[in-house]
Formats: sequence, C-alpha cells, structure tokens
Amino acid sequence: MSKTPLHFTLNGRAFDLEVEPRRTLIDVIRDDCGFTGTHAGCEHGVCGACTIIVNGETVRSCLMFGFQAEGATIRTVESLSQGGALHPLQEAFVEHHALQCGFCTPGFLMLAVGLLEANPDMDEAGMRDALSSNLCRCTGYENILKAVKDGAQRMKASHD
Repeated sequence: MSKTPLHFTLNGRAFDLEVEPRRTLIDVIRDDCGFTGTHAGCEHGVCGACTIIVNGETVRSCLMFGFQAEGATIRTVESLSQGGALHPLQEAFVEHHALQCGFCTPGFLMLAVGLLEANPDMDEAGMRDALSSNLCRCTGYENILKAVKDGAQRMKASHD
C-alpha cells in the first residue's frame, strides 16, 4: 500500500513520517512516534480512552486517520507533566483517588484539560455532562468529578 507524507507537532516535537492512509492517529502516535500514554480502548470512539488534543480541540484519536493530522499540533497525556512536576489536574487525580486500573485516566485527563482550558469557569453540571462522554469501569465517576473540580481550581491558581 502506498504511504502518505505526514508532518505534525506532537508534544512540542516535530515529526515527519510516511503513513498508510488507513492507519488511525492513535496507531501513528503509539507505534510510529512512541508515545504510548494514550490508550486504545474500544477503537469505535465510544470509551474516550484515546482522547487527545488536536489544534486545541479534544478528539478521539481512534476516529481520526493519521493523515488528517497533517500540520496539526497534537498534545497527549505525556505533555502534561513538565520537568518532572505533575500538571495540577494530575495532582488532583492522585489526591482524590480518581483512578484505579488507570486505563481510562489519560483520556479523562486530556478531556478535562481541553475543557478547562476552553472554559476555566465550567460549572459542575457542565463537567458532569462532559465527563459522561468517557467511560470508566472502576471508579464510579464521583472521584473523577471531584478531581476535575479541584484540578480546575488548581489550574486557575497556577495562572494567577
């Protein structure tokens, strides 16, 4: 099968690749770029484990072909911690025990970061609605909601 040139920035690093047009963005990120923090769950866009940020918008990377990321700026969960320091939302997830097996956590983190960067003053109802788009089979969501609410306050404080 022929390959398509692909150029994008992933977590601040430029990538120049050639990919088969049928490959999904999650496969390109994990297999070709070596960033394995994003998890492939259902591979049908239902679970949200593969949520990343592309050009400032949260997307399900299993529903996007790699070639569609041409010229894009992409952020995955690996972009959150800086210099060994956890992102405020990651700190909140740890402190509120918002994970158990951890499989869904990267998707929830990227969904929440994207939401809170777009709307730092999101209310609890908006958070509940948005977070309901991702699936977790372990925690029951309450601790995830607590962590996102606390993380939102921490993110605001870190920008002040």
